[in-house]
Amino acid sequence: MRKLANSELGRKNKDEFKIAEKTPLIVVLDDIRSLHNIGSVFRTSDAFLIEKIYLCGITATPPNKEIHKTALGATETVAWEYYKNVSDVIAKLKNEKVSVWAVEQVEHSIMLPDFEVNQTQKYALIFGNEVKGVSEDAINQCDGVIEIPQLGTKHSLNISVSAGIVIWDVFKKLIISS
Repeated sequence: MRKLANSELGRKNKDEFKIAEKTPLIVVLDDIRSLHNIGSVFRTSDAFLIEKIYLCGITATPPNKEIHKTALGATETVAWEYYKNVSDVIAKLKNEKVSVWAVEQVEHSIMLPDFEVNQTQKYALIFGNEVKGVSEDAINQCDGVIEIPQLGTKHSLNISVSAGIVIWDVFKKLIISS
């Protein structure tokens, strides 16, 4: 085996990314306080051709050098928009017939391995504050809640790790399994 050179990876340039068919998946970040988490989610979203990111509440917006440290340019490829209130984003998405799901630990959540997708449906995933999670108000507006199974003692994951896990799983079910 040999490690591939960067020139062999088939990376899209910014223009190719912009016109590429996107994964029918939207990410909503609500009240994310860590600039590194925001940048990491941008980078993950670039990797999986995510359609758009909505930044809400106290979530910082590009351009920002701390976001850039982990995004590594993904803020220039992934479409994004800022809304002060996550409820406005949820209402907008539902009006556009997007299926909106919070990622949180709640009663009657669907464990991620059991979450089934419809390849003809567009989805939005809401990730909440590092300490408080997704707000109860936002949860109540969603079509459902996805939970990541956790078997250890902590039962919490960093927001960027949670986003990576859930985005990969939904991407796999939408794109690879279709």
